[in-house]
Amino acid sequence: MADDFRAWAEAVPKVELHLHLEGAIPLPALWRLMQKYGGDPGVRAEADLRQRLTYKDFPEFIAAWIWKNGFIRSYDDFTFIAEAVARDLARQNIGYAEMFFSPTRFVDQGLEPQGLARAIREGLDRVPETEIWLIADLVRDHGPEQAVETLAEIEGVLDQGIIGIGIGGSEHLYPPEPFAPVYQAARDMGLCTSAHAGEAAGPASVRGAVEALEVDRIGHGIAAREDTSVMAMLAERQTPIELCPLSNVATGSLARIEDHPVRQFWEAGLMLTVNTDDPGMFHNSMADEFVVLHEVFGFSRDEIKTFILNGIEASWQTAARKAAMARAFQDDLSWRSQ
Repeated sequence: MADDFRAWAEAVPKVELHLHLEGAIPLPALWRLMQKYGGDPGVRAEADLRQRLTYKDFPEFIAAWIWKNGFIRSYDDFTFIAEAVARDLARQNIGYAEMFFSPTRFVDQGLEPQGLARAIREGLDRVPETEIWLIADLVRDHGPEQAVETLAEIEGVLDQGIIGIGIGGSEHLYPPEPFAPVYQAARDMGLCTSAHAGEAAGPASVRGAVEALEVDRIGHGIAAREDTSVMAMLAERQTPIELCPLSNVATGSLARIEDHPVRQFWEAGLMLTVNTDDPGMFHNSMADEFVVLHEVFGFSRDEIKTFILNGIEASWQTAARKAAMARAFQDDLSWRSQ
């Protein structure tokens, strides 16, 4: 029976709204980049990468993120990883995705945001089987002033499929409120907005993202469970939450998957989507997420379908495009199988 559910979870069409390009690189692709640039004496074979990409806490994850970025040094590298990630999404039957990229993390490589956007789009366009839009991560660690500069550069390449902005990074060190002006500027440009909040900081971070940044979606949001007023606010506003259950265990934000508040959020009436976050670094897939929801939290196939449809509804597309996507998903043979 478990095998039947996994087969269904792999076959059903899916949506991904919280995915980082640089964290989604399949291990074989990352290994190729490492070999291109001389490798790392601590990682002797591709099989060792999984152990290297294992973390005891969130700061250790960020350190590994920076280590991995050291092997992405050119625009061609970004085209290469974009194609590799898109092919992996297509393999998983993820038909639509909105994907973060973090341009300011590569300034020290001499790479400019506009060039990165074009290079990434070139790679994505090689895989027509899946539709991928881009979200510029303004990276809270680099501060609001840098975020303003990055947004100004991004404005020149919105035609590369950039649909919104977000702020990832060290949430426990950089609260959301100082970024309010840049979020308003992004809205004025017609961009949608998200923010990582309640992952590595408390419920006040979630409240700040909603009230000060006026975000369209919240990334993670798990700390909201610690404050009933924040929970009530999310339920009332129906702010979509980009849940990433296996990610939260991998980074040490939660000690065990059983501690994840997904069931509590569901019963409280929050608007929930399910995502993988950094599957190249956490060794998870969307099917893995669905299997956990089913086996650990008791979500049924119909409830998993609700998560998927919520992903469509929470996407930053027009109402007509969302309706068409929902019809196409529901017409898929695997969707209708029981």
